[in-house]
Amino acid sequence: MLAELGNFALVLALMMGILLSIYPMWGAYKNHTKMMAMAKPLAIGMFVFTAFAYGCLTHGFITDDFSLTYVANTSNSTLPLYYKITAVWGGHEGSFLLWVLIFSMWTVAVALFSKAIPLKMVARVLSILGMVGIGFYLFMLLTSNPFDRLLPFFPIDGKDLNPLLQDFGMIIHPPMLYMGYVGFSVAFAFALAALISGQLDSTWARWSRPWTIAAWSFLTAGVALGSWWAYYELGWGGWWFWDPVENASFMPWLIGTALIHSLAVTEKRKVFKSWTVLLAISAFSLSLLGTFLVRSGVLVSVHSFASDPSRGLFILGLLVVIIGGSLGLYAYRAPQLKATGRYQLFSREVLLIGNNVFLTAATLVVLLGTLLPLVHKELGMGSISIGAPFFNQMFTYLIMPFVLFMGIGPLTRWKSQSPQALYKQLLLAFALSISAGVLINASFEQSSYMAAFGLVMSFWIIVATIMEIQQRIQPQLTSGKSTILQSLQKLTPSHWGMVFGHLGFAVTLIGIALVSAYNVERNVRMTIGDSVSLQGYEFVFKDVSNYTGPNYTADVGHVDVYQNSKKVAQLSAEKRFYPVQRNVMTEAGIDSGLTRDLFVALGEQLKNGDWSVRIYVKPFINWIWLGAFIMAFGGILSISDKRYRMTKMAKKPHTNKTPSPVLKEQVS
Repeated sequence: MLAELGNFALVLALMMGILLSIYPMWGAYKNHTKMMAMAKPLAIGMFVFTAFAYGCLTHGFITDDFSLTYVANTSNSTLPLYYKITAVWGGHEGSFLLWVLIFSMWTVAVALFSKAIPLKMVARVLSILGMVGIGFYLFMLLTSNPFDRLLPFFPIDGKDLNPLLQDFGMIIHPPMLYMGYVGFSVAFAFALAALISGQLDSTWARWSRPWTIAAWSFLTAGVALGSWWAYYELGWGGWWFWDPVENASFMPWLIGTALIHSLAVTEKRKVFKSWTVLLAISAFSLSLLGTFLVRSGVLVSVHSFASDPSRGLFILGLLVVIIGGSLGLYAYRAPQLKATGRYQLFSREVLLIGNNVFLTAATLVVLLGTLLPLVHKELGMGSISIGAPFFNQMFTYLIMPFVLFMGIGPLTRWKSQSPQALYKQLLLAFALSISAGVLINASFEQSSYMAAFGLVMSFWIIVATIMEIQQRIQPQLTSGKSTILQSLQKLTPSHWGMVFGHLGFAVTLIGIALVSAYNVERNVRMTIGDSVSLQGYEFVFKDVSNYTGPNYTADVGHVDVYQNSKKVAQLSAEKRFYPVQRNVMTEAGIDSGLTRDLFVALGEQLKNGDWSVRIYVKPFINWIWLGAFIMAFGGILSISDKRYRMTKMAKKPHTNKTPSPVLKEQVS
């Protein structure tokens, strides 16, 4: 009965979406306050009905209702309760219901937390979200209904959740990633609402910016969690495979990064309006493209969902309507997207647009490398493979000028900057970054030029960021009006968000450079009592025991690790067998530290009782994910800035006092 109620709730949510797409937009056109005011209750209704449907499906998993096709295909009675709850998004239908639930959450959040934005603008934004929601709900109800029944005959037990997904990463990664994916729909809606209204000044950028940064922060954390999950769960010891589905989440992140910087320029300097609108459309379009790649069946990947062609055609049609319609509106309004601000060739504006160009170029590289093999195959031209060497080489070329601009940009002024004024600062930053990079790289036994290059780029960002902070607080320190701590406290949360974002990127770059250059691995054949020396560590294969889990059995290999005859870690690597799906999974044994990971994966048992064992020593790999979460934290700091919660910029009384240079720089 609950399943039927859940299905009916989805139909009601669709009705809410249809009404939301019509009434507020018409009310904004007619300047009818009551019709515009309907946007908020309709958005709440859409969320409530979607949440109820999600709760009904979750109940089906908890109670082992195998009359539901989706539950029978994705769960099993022996599955632990916490995996039954997360199995709701373990397959195509349920994961898309989670997608739609998160979409309705973003919609209702805009309705509830946009009191500072004029009613007419909010009405248009919510109406556009309602239009997008119609496509999502129709896709689910017509092609991917999670409440379809297996009646009158249904299995007494389910096929079980994919063993690969029976992991803690499954609990946190998909919701976080979807929050970022779907969150860009808000930036998309604000851009289209501004195009429809013709209000293409800097105001809409200020309204859209916190929502965009929030979506980017979630996506940053989601991509990092996906990388971390693949690293420890797949047993291969890598952190990024350039898998097409991995790329599908990376492309919106690259464009989203360009978008948040472009919004800042549009808000503060009233330039790059056309570029900003196009980036907002592109970010959400790439999120939809990722949905198509994952759910259309065109890809074979451990991350993708097996789907029938009708789903792919539906999503492709949705892509055409949304992207085509938004680009058509963009082309119609393009003549109004003229910049009112002025700037010189060497200025912060030019450096920011330069970085955005490199981010866009990187996105096109990933897009080309992802789609070209698919197009090549569909045209009957055979199969081609574009792997990691292509992506790594192209990104090496693009990251050099990107990092250079990233360091110089915050040090330059808006409108115009004298190169001579920055000459000494840049020379000092260059010298310090080279010294730090070379010295740290020299501390490793075998120096790598690529590692040194990566470290120099990382410290270039760090030193330039520290110099930018010093540049901000120096006038107050010189005047003697405040201490260093007091001056730092006066910097705005949005400024600290930028600082943490840049420092986080530098930390991630350090991790990538060092683990890529100094990662050491060895595949060995070991029997009980054997030992292997690697990078100053001695790995001793102690024994193998048997373990019975809730729905699997496992051989557990115990490996002790010694350094200088002192035991530093005890690792347990598992080879699990899941009887329902007849699958074997590898669970690596990992000892994580700030400066290195010790990683052991148990392979196959050989004929004479020996075991195949993979051993890795991975220096600084955790810095990759640490940096990503520092970047996400920077995003949270930025959206906490109180100026995003103000209706209008407060008018200050006239005074003859001259604002401090720091205040003038922040306001400008």
